[in-house]
Amino acid sequence: MIRLDAATVLLQWAAGGLLFLWVTTRRREVGIGYGWLLRGTNLLLAVGAVVVGVLFEPVPVREVAAALTAVAAGAALVVSVQRRRAGVAGQRAEAARKQERVAAMVNVSGYEATGIERDEQTFDGDAPEFPPALDLIAPAIAIVGLIAAGIDAADGNALLAVARTLVGAAFLGAITDAMLLGHWYLVQPGMARGPLLELVRLVMWVWPAEVALLLVPTGMASVWSGAVDDGYGGTLGWMWGACAGGTIVLAFVTRAALRERYYSAVMAATGLLYLAILTAFGTDLVARAVLAG
Repeated sequence: MIRLDAATVLLQWAAGGLLFLWVTTRRREVGIGYGWLLRGTNLLLAVGAVVVGVLFEPVPVREVAAALTAVAAGAALVVSVQRRRAGVAGQRAEAARKQERVAAMVNVSGYEATGIERDEQTFDGDAPEFPPALDLIAPAIAIVGLIAAGIDAADGNALLAVARTLVGAAFLGAITDAMLLGHWYLVQPGMARGPLLELVRLVMWVWPAEVALLLVPTGMASVWSGAVDDGYGGTLGWMWGACAGGTIVLAFVTRAALRERYYSAVMAATGLLYLAILTAFGTDLVARAVLAG
């Protein structure tokens, strides 16, 4: 029906994280360091998928795809570091606006200092920027490996197994990237909330597909009906339901928090996304554990 395979889960996580990294980098608003964080983290997840896959229940196509995913993410990271002097267009524009506001305050007050000394980040507007399209190569490769993993894990319905694997990757990646982006506002506090709101909306769009696919027979609905024994008298089935419901509730509450004007609302939203990651992983992994038996 489905398989709880650590190598596949790691590759799912990396693929989803890299895909939604592109969703954010294409906006040209978030600082270039955020891309370094995400590419480095997901590169390690892809390497972990290779190691675990080779050691336990190997699926050759998946392992090759995971290795190439790590290489592609590493190549994008190298290009990004090489082009760091350019920054990103949105960040440069925000820095210019801040400098104009400070200059206006100085002109009005007649003072040459604000009382707050900090280093200003400078950019080279003539240097070439990092092309966001490079962030699509790694997840595209990973998808090939995930399709192979889904087919290998299938027990009669390969299409359902592949769909669950791909949608699960998007689900885990979107919620993880949203949480990490929420933290990035500590590094780039003047950034607009659009990028974070977009990821939260995407979590809300992917959630129905994730839950529906895990309910399709043979799925978690079979646990509730008793057709599939979870080994705990149905407790894991209800735990899964609580995780699935909790995830979408937390997504709605996070979006509501981001409507508040105060900066503390972003930090509150990030805390809610922490909880949402736990419930999201419960939604995906509890179902895999139960249906693998």
